[in-house]
Amino acid sequence: MDLEVIGHGPVMELRFNRPAKKNAITGAMYLTMVEAMARPDWRVLLFTATGDIFTAGNDIKDFLTMRTLGEAPASQFIHALARSDRPMIAAAPGPCIGIGATLLLHCDLVYATPETSLMVPFVDLGLVPEAGSSLLLPARIGAARASAMVLLGEPMAAAEALQAGLVNAIVPAESLHAHALAIATRLAAKPRAAVAASRALMRQGRDALLAQMKLEQAAFTAALAGPESKEAFTAFLERRTPVFA
Repeated sequence: MDLEVIGHGPVMELRFNRPAKKNAITGAMYLTMVEAMARPDWRVLLFTATGDIFTAGNDIKDFLTMRTLGEAPASQFIHALARSDRPMIAAAPGPCIGIGATLLLHCDLVYATPETSLMVPFVDLGLVPEAGSSLLLPARIGAARASAMVLLGEPMAAAEALQAGLVNAIVPAESLHAHALAIATRLAAKPRAAVAASRALMRQGRDALLAQMKLEQAAFTAALAGPESKEAFTAFLERRTPVFA
């Protein structure tokens, strides 16, 4: 399965399992995650991945057939992240690209390896940020570093992400899963109501986040229909450098 749903008692693990395609996320994978996140039988969610990359982001072939972000599976997943009232943890073994990076902004705890990096190449694809990242990223790391990541597409290495507060710890790759699962299990054992209330208090401003996501959605849909994104996607599939007018 491209997306595995694994139960560990009160911890639900969602594992990207498409290493041959750099764990790129398809519409079907998004829907599986949305359905799993709606289940009542978990207290802590753990995102993981098979292989040495977290995810290369949205599957480019899906972008070519997408007409609007709207009710697309990716949009449903993004909103599920923003509306979650239960803790989410990520264990990222390697590069986190596009939605792979922006979903980390919604997680309460993030664990990385020395090989982990974050990259949001939306502009290079003729697109704009999503998942509320145009609001969350500058708020977390400042406008200067956010501009370098968003406008220039510069990746952020694990050490810098740790210093910036985007990840909690860097651990050896062979220990990553066990470390994150142990943290998730520890968190799941804590008083559920107190955890939920504390999390809500630290996440004031959800209305502003959802409003920003609505703006992003409109801009993303417009960009998706434009010539720049079509050239970027076509060039990617043809393995050539895009030419923008």
